[in-house]
Amino acid sequence: MDRLKLVFSKDPCQKYYNMTRTLGQGSFATVKLATCKSDQSKWAIKVIKKTSLSPEDEEALQSEVSILQRVNHPNIVQLKEVFDSPNNFYMVMELCTGGELFDRIVTKEHYSEREARDCIRSIVEALKYCHDLGIVHRDLKPENLLYSDYDESKAVLKLADFGLAQLLNDNALMTAACGTPGYVAPEILEGRPYGKEVDMWGLGVISYILLCGFPPFYDESNKELFRAIKSGQYDYPSPFWDDVSHGAKDLIDHLLVLKPEKRYTAENVLAHSWMNEGLSGDVNLGHFKTNMKAYNARRKFRATILTVQMMNTLKPKSGGAVEAAG
Repeated sequence: MDRLKLVFSKDPCQKYYNMTRTLGQGSFATVKLATCKSDQSKWAIKVIKKTSLSPEDEEALQSEVSILQRVNHPNIVQLKEVFDSPNNFYMVMELCTGGELFDRIVTKEHYSEREARDCIRSIVEALKYCHDLGIVHRDLKPENLLYSDYDESKAVLKLADFGLAQLLNDNALMTAACGTPGYVAPEILEGRPYGKEVDMWGLGVISYILLCGFPPFYDESNKELFRAIKSGQYDYPSPFWDDVSHGAKDLIDHLLVLKPEKRYTAENVLAHSWMNEGLSGDVNLGHFKTNMKAYNARRKFRATILTVQMMNTLKPKSGGAVEAAG
């Protein structure tokens, strides 16, 4: 019995949860499916190896936990509780089994502008809630937009992963370069101080993709991609945008704005006429599925390549030392 108590004191999470299969794995964290022993409810537990964390990683983790403990919104993945042990840090998170946004909608046989608008509304509701609390997400991308369930009748779209999120103090601006290529705002690329407007740029990019199946800015070369983003030049090519309403394009035109102060806020988006008007019919966006499948395949292939490249930067020399590629 004493030995059992010792185990629990070292690993308190296992006292309350049974962890089973792995849902995902990163460089210093593993996400496990877990069952709460008291009520048999299902959760996703992020197990973070503390020995793998640098001081900067520890600070970022503390910031993420602090922010998640502040938020409570139906369109944000919830943090239930945390456990700290000598070797691991555990984050008990709401389990989302419905998959990523882009993976989900590409399976639809019929997909309309109205459905795209419903997705956009869920995202912007989450952003407005965060921004009202002074929280900037800073990494809005499809991988961080998850459905709670596969059942269409109860599936809710949720914003996840606040690992790069920051709490603005007295409207102070941020300067750290972060984000994901393709979704990052021009002011970040230019090294200018920035605020919550970067999330609205990301919303503009995702909204564009949700309506046609490909991004407004794309290039295999990050250098050329960033150049395109900083220019702010994009269009609505035919025939892919022929069935999309003027109102939808007008909303995007107010989000993909180079000057942050002129970019729509989350409140502006929710008040926009397109978000509130009755869309005529339920016209299928015919070109969407083919475009979305191709874009999804490209982005996932690129993510795999980037992972391989990262692994290759840490190759042991013949003498056993680790060399970081320059």
